[in-house]
Amino acid sequence: MPHLRANGIRLAYHRAGQGENVLLIMGSGAAGHVWDLHQTPALRRAGYATVTFDNRGIRPSDAPPGPYALADLVADTKGLIEALDLAPCRIVGTSLGSLIAQELAISAPHLVRSAVLMATRGRSDVLRRAQDTADRLLQESGVTLPAKYRAVNSVLRMLSPSTLNDDRSVASWLDVFELAGDAPPGGQDGIDTHQDRREALRAITVPCRVIAFADDVITPPHLGAEVAGLIPDCDLVELPGCGHLGHLERPEAVNEAILEFFGKY
Repeated sequence: MPHLRANGIRLAYHRAGQGENVLLIMGSGAAGHVWDLHQTPALRRAGYATVTFDNRGIRPSDAPPGPYALADLVADTKGLIEALDLAPCRIVGTSLGSLIAQELAISAPHLVRSAVLMATRGRSDVLRRAQDTADRLLQESGVTLPAKYRAVNSVLRMLSPSTLNDDRSVASWLDVFELAGDAPPGGQDGIDTHQDRREALRAITVPCRVIAFADDVITPPHLGAEVAGLIPDCDLVELPGCGHLGHLERPEAVNEAILEFFGKY
């Protein structure tokens, strides 16, 4: 993969297609090429050029010692947009990627033409903070959980009951998570995603769409709906039958929502 330096960090990226630029920002612990399973092919068929990249902490991009701050990844992404002369570009983010996109829209609106924010939130709540605290305590304890246990825990958190209740589908997902294993502890683990950004979201002026996943237990749809209600003129699409990985569980519906929005903005 080609790479560039942005904000002092070496970022690996991939650029493909012809047309107006769409930058896709992946969530925590995942590589940019995950977008290539479903989203980038659909965007290129629709006449867009796509840019994906690996956030700091995801090899082959630099993975300096952590912990990182959300502001670090925002500055990295800003530098990438400027280095590749993408601005103003359309942005698609999911989870942590949506938080990055929101901060760009707040602090550097000249870089953003419009943004699709999937599995996002503008604040945290008691349950989400408890989940993160429990995960951190487990990691700090040094306990190594069996791969099969980790896989089951991951599918329960990440997927919809409609997937979990389909024997063939859930068996495939269990295999995927077991083979992938846990990402090694890194700087992304320390990113504070619990900040209350509700007031700042009111200042966003670029067109935005929130896509919430009905069965998402990590960024539940009521928190996504709250973001849509705070950003002026932002609309909300809630997709049933998918969890936190809705872009992989229901890719056709996600792609349709992305393309319909970009067709307007």
